[in-house]
Amino acid sequence: MLKKSLISLAFGSFAIGMTEFTIMGILQDIALDQNISIPTTAHLIAIYALGVVVGAPTLVLFTSKYQPKNVLLFLMLLFVIFNSLFAIMPDYNSLMITRFLSGLPHGAFFGVGSVVATQLATKGKEAQAISIMFTGMTLANLFGVPLGTYIGHHYSWRWTYGIISLCGLATIITVFLWLPKVVNYQAENMYKQLKYFATKEAWILIAMISIGTGGLFAWMSYISPLMTKVANLPEEHVSYIMALVGLGMVVGNFLGGRLSDSIGSVRASIVCFSSMAACLLLVYFTIHIEYLAYFLAFLTGMISFTIGSPLQITLINSARGAETLAAAGGQAAFNMGNTLGAYLGGIPVLYGMAYNSPLLVGIGMATIGALIAFYYKLLSSKTTAPVSA
Repeated sequence: MLKKSLISLAFGSFAIGMTEFTIMGILQDIALDQNISIPTTAHLIAIYALGVVVGAPTLVLFTSKYQPKNVLLFLMLLFVIFNSLFAIMPDYNSLMITRFLSGLPHGAFFGVGSVVATQLATKGKEAQAISIMFTGMTLANLFGVPLGTYIGHHYSWRWTYGIISLCGLATIITVFLWLPKVVNYQAENMYKQLKYFATKEAWILIAMISIGTGGLFAWMSYISPLMTKVANLPEEHVSYIMALVGLGMVVGNFLGGRLSDSIGSVRASIVCFSSMAACLLLVYFTIHIEYLAYFLAFLTGMISFTIGSPLQITLINSARGAETLAAAGGQAAFNMGNTLGAYLGGIPVLYGMAYNSPLLVGIGMATIGALIAFYYKLLSSKTTAPVSA
């Protein structure tokens, strides 16, 4: 039976998933509303990622002395305020500012929430507990993002972000009612926590996540033209493809948690990144077979999202005394992977290659992620650091 405390964290994950990914489906609506180009509007995606990178370590450090439940409530209050402001801002500059602010609590919430989830978990099932929290984000991709996109298209994108703010409010209520007070074991002061980033292990993990998860985004960022121009699917079928991707993410999220608890988080990371590379290679050679495109969308979404829980557990285990900071830093690295995957994946397209060419970039990035994970396993086996391998 699912614990209500973990479900309250999943509410927050759902709200954050909606605010991060829904904007990709309503860029055209915002562009029309503001009378600006779509590429200019896309800066709202990049500025949010910058907010995540800035906010993740900063908010974790400045809230580390407080009770984790209160920190989660504070972070979600910021989420509600900033997303509500984003929904009503009148011009592009104010939208950019509030979109940046909206990204600030993202990484910190997942950082604190991941550590809280491990404390609430049954012994030996810590990764599965984290996967329950991440279920909210996968369900956001399956249900929330399509719904928010529909509302943005047919009514107003501002209504979409008003609803997202209400999801944040629901999180505040469920966290307040269902989440117990847990031990705050971030006893180290700010300086000692920051020393985590002076370790070799920290930067190996940041590189692994930033590069490896870029494999997912090199594929996902160009999935619409991949399906319509290479697989030759009708444009109206892209929404079905996205639903299958979202369903695959839901399944993969749970599989990743179970795998991590079974074989260890570092081994699981190697397996997940290697499987991602193999799956993208399969897609590259078979995407032109139309009837396979639907199955491959589900399969790639599933395999790509197995990586979330193993990465979070690896980060937490690598940082005694700075667990929350490490987990939050992982979210910042994940957003860097988002940016790198989209940017690098677009380079071959700019040089006139087909829309399956970003898959080659994704294969390379996922493979590098697996190799770095293997190197980290070798490194950890030679030290006494408490790393799950």
